[in-house]
Amino acid sequence: MPIAYLWARTITCEGPGCGAEVPLMRSLWLAKKSRRSVALKFIPDRETKRVDFEIIEEANAKEVGEGTVRRGSATCPVCGYTTPVASVRKQLKARRGGAADARLFCVVTTRPGQQGRFYRLPTERDLEAVRRAAEELERRKAEHIGELSLMPDEPTPMGGGSGAGRAFSQRNYGMDLFEDLFTPRQALALTTLARLVREAGRSLAAEHDAGMAGAVQTCLALSASRQSDYTSSLCSWHLTGEKINHTFGRQALPMIWDFTEVVPLSESSGGFSGALGWVALICEKSALSLFGHVGSSDATLHPLPDDAAQVFFTDPPYYDAVPYADLSDFFYVWLRRTIGDAHSVILSEQLAPKNNECIVDEVKGKDNAYFEANMALAMAEGRRILAPDGIGVVVFAHKSTSGWEAMLQAMINAGWTFTGSWPIDTEMGTRLRAMDSAALASSIHLICRPRENPDGTVTEDDVGDWRDVLSELPQRIHAWLPGLAAQGVVGADAIFSCLGPALEIYSRYSRVEKASGEVVTLKEYLEEVWAAVSREALGMIFEGADGSGLEEDARLTAMWLWTLSTGGNGGSFDDHESQVGDAEEGGSGKRGKMAGFVLEYDAARKIAQGLGAHLETLSTLVEVKGDKARLLPVSERTPYLFGQGSPAVKKERKKKKELQTTLSGGPARDERETVPANELVLPSPGSTVLDRLHQAMLLFSTGRSDALKRFIEEDIGQDQGLWSLAQSLSALYPAGSEERRWVEGVLARKKGLGL
Repeated sequence: MPIAYLWARTITCEGPGCGAEVPLMRSLWLAKKSRRSVALKFIPDRETKRVDFEIIEEANAKEVGEGTVRRGSATCPVCGYTTPVASVRKQLKARRGGAADARLFCVVTTRPGQQGRFYRLPTERDLEAVRRAAEELERRKAEHIGELSLMPDEPTPMGGGSGAGRAFSQRNYGMDLFEDLFTPRQALALTTLARLVREAGRSLAAEHDAGMAGAVQTCLALSASRQSDYTSSLCSWHLTGEKINHTFGRQALPMIWDFTEVVPLSESSGGFSGALGWVALICEKSALSLFGHVGSSDATLHPLPDDAAQVFFTDPPYYDAVPYADLSDFFYVWLRRTIGDAHSVILSEQLAPKNNECIVDEVKGKDNAYFEANMALAMAEGRRILAPDGIGVVVFAHKSTSGWEAMLQAMINAGWTFTGSWPIDTEMGTRLRAMDSAALASSIHLICRPRENPDGTVTEDDVGDWRDVLSELPQRIHAWLPGLAAQGVVGADAIFSCLGPALEIYSRYSRVEKASGEVVTLKEYLEEVWAAVSREALGMIFEGADGSGLEEDARLTAMWLWTLSTGGNGGSFDDHESQVGDAEEGGSGKRGKMAGFVLEYDAARKIAQGLGAHLETLSTLVEVKGDKARLLPVSERTPYLFGQGSPAVKKERKKKKELQTTLSGGPARDERETVPANELVLPSPGSTVLDRLHQAMLLFSTGRSDALKRFIEEDIGQDQGLWSLAQSLSALYPAGSEERRWVEGVLARKKGLGL
């Protein structure tokens, strides 16, 4: 029984004399599990200029080739010619994204009485069903009568710029209208659902009161809306889960080269029964809650009167992180076609309202200053409508320290005082944005209350003494951070969770002054907060040992890794097989990904400063590029630790040979050979404990057992500080990383020597 169909957009190879149809595929894997792996193999036919496929069961990495797409360019399996990204875009743009004439290359099925997924090549019957669906859609388009078009012909977001518009690359490939995001069969399924929802509403209205009919129709429309998220040509195939990824695995509309079409009536992931079940579950849970009123208004001009609310709870937008209004159009256009008549007021416009959206998007003329000014107004409105004894909760889930400062300053200026902060897991850890992004593992809930006089005005004359604030800060962090660690909250989550208690000291005053009368800015205070957190965390990392006795490079490395940790031994370096990526990222979602351990520069600077270290003097350990700082992988420190001529690991390099062409005239594929690494000579001991530990790790990594043995016995064996550092780093390096394996190997070797 088919549950999903796998498709690839195509282009025509522009290689000399070729013209083959090239399926655009980022990977040839179909399933990639520890106990089972399935992949595809290209079968290029030079005579017919066609690429066919073969399915490989129990595939291994060596026999599975590369996909055809890399960073937006496409390599032809027939002749080897690589069509550049500009030409790929041009071809797809002319075909409105290429979803309508994509190549069906695999069918995913289930079998009665058997578990798992099974894969087969498409048959003529499959292709005939596709053709019939396309013909039926055209027939319905021709017969359609109504205020709205059958398919959503509203424009997709423009995108562009360096702000929120970065989320939208679909127009680069001709997907200018929302209908371009769907294959004909997907469009047929969704338009059928929309029609059935409308018919259900009319049928219910004839038998029940208008309120009941509207409620049921709305629930059905929400189910259809959820189904649309799993029924577009921007859905990919999840290799390890063997299921469909929904359109908004990331909060974006990227290009997906090889996409998944789910069977809507299947019981598998992505089917309509699941969408209906989710909405039913929400209704069931919501029915147990208190009654409320839902409204829509400008957050800077709230309709509630003063002191009217007991709770002000908001999860606000964050600069250019998520273009909510533009993203909502994907669902809005379908809701207009399912419940536009039942909710004519809120669905009256062509697209969702955006004029007053608080966001950073320079294409729309909205910069940081615009965002911060409107956020300050919204926070002031929140304080105005909250009762004097009410409580406020503001949710943050981003690591940008500069952004936090601006947001917190806006809240303090608006008359809020902070009383606490708690990390709460409100997001799925498997969501794509949580992976390799600036999103925190948990959402930080800042607890705050109005800083008001009895008459409701903001307190303006309560001045704090800087010396008292600095004296209280370390005590507050010491009382808070260990408790978070005991609950498994570590790293950036723990740092930001300390902000609430720390800010309570500062924000209880209308301003804080030094003895000279100089006002202490929030920025200056947050520098002290980071320093206090860094010192407290360092004491926790080296519990029972004197971490302060280590040199600055070791202290910084430990704190850096701790900041990046998420409570699961630093997480894992295993690749996430979600298969999501856009063209500019080579279909991998990893364009520009920096090797090593990356922090926002400002966060790294604050951590270093708090530990008495200076990034400028640690260039052999930390690399700064733009707004990012990178703790170098140990392997990249080899030239510094062993001398310029001693690579630590085996590397591949191209053979030096003359450029050749294939018999078809296309360029030959690169032939590679493995060039053995130069053996590492026994090093002169490094100048710091961390340097010496890294030298030992590199000796282990290259299999220099005798050299490592001598190095341990003669130089580092009795250095208890080094072994304490090694033990700590073994817990801080991410699981699956080379560094973790190497340091554990060195520790095991030391133990084996009886030292």
